[in-house]
Amino acid sequence: MSSKSITLIIKPRGNPIRNLPDETAILLSDSGAELHKQIAKASQTSIHRLRITKGSDNSVVANSKDVSIESTGLRDRSSIVIKDLGPQISWQTVFIIEYIGPILIHPLLYFLRPYVYGTNLPPSTLQTISCILVTLHFVKRELETLFIHRFSLATMPFRNVFKNSAHYWLVSGLLMAWFTYAPNGPTQKSQEDVFGGLALTQIGLFLYTIGELGNLSNHLTLRNLRSSGSTERGIPQGLGFNLVTCPNYMFETISWLGMFCVNRSWSTVVFIVLAVAQMAAWAKKKERRYRKEFGSKYEKKKYGMIPGLF
Repeated sequence: MSSKSITLIIKPRGNPIRNLPDETAILLSDSGAELHKQIAKASQTSIHRLRITKGSDNSVVANSKDVSIESTGLRDRSSIVIKDLGPQISWQTVFIIEYIGPILIHPLLYFLRPYVYGTNLPPSTLQTISCILVTLHFVKRELETLFIHRFSLATMPFRNVFKNSAHYWLVSGLLMAWFTYAPNGPTQKSQEDVFGGLALTQIGLFLYTIGELGNLSNHLTLRNLRSSGSTERGIPQGLGFNLVTCPNYMFETISWLGMFCVNRSWSTVVFIVLAVAQMAAWAKKKERRYRKEFGSKYEKKKYGMIPGLF
């Protein structure tokens, strides 16, 4: 690979970046990560706020150590376009904010039932179980975020945290909790008197346990594919990966179906439908990425997350 030094012409796009230089010198053998580092240092801007594209075709110059300047097609006096993506927030922080919503909302409505609903009825067994299961699910997610998940992207635009959090705070949080702990809801009744009875509750607990443990196993598998601080990807193998692209989404769905069997609330169905639709789109996108990235090494999957369906 050539060690020749070239000069790149810098053009800004969007919001102006103070101290952005007009040009920069870099070796053809240097990486895209080095280019991002140079521009960030010169402009005194966070590296995560920068988006660098080629002036010729608008293709992205990746912030990666594995991409060389020469491989991007940039040559001496080529132009690059720099865009300020705005304030950023780490993906880990976003996940923590998302999941803390249901963790706070469910116990709050459960314990404050007399004040929220104006009822003196004590919580039923089903309401108690529902509160425990939802809280444990999202506590598990928080712990996975802190100790298991590794993120290929360090940050996202800060403005997106509100959109991302709405799904969890409003749907799995406020909507689900409101109807689960309501004194006139199905969970207020004795589990022997409500539709499905004790048997459905037991089935729900079984599905919930299988779903949570399977999902945790998949997350550990995905973690072990990537070393700390690295963005390289491997082909996942293990529980469920021979059936679908993303068995972690399959087990997530099983867990929430178990939750529905316990609380029998239409609000849980709303969350499941929205969540499954989003996970199905993510699974389809990941399948395309695996096929493109690994080629013949990857065993193509017909289904993204649920065998026989999608």
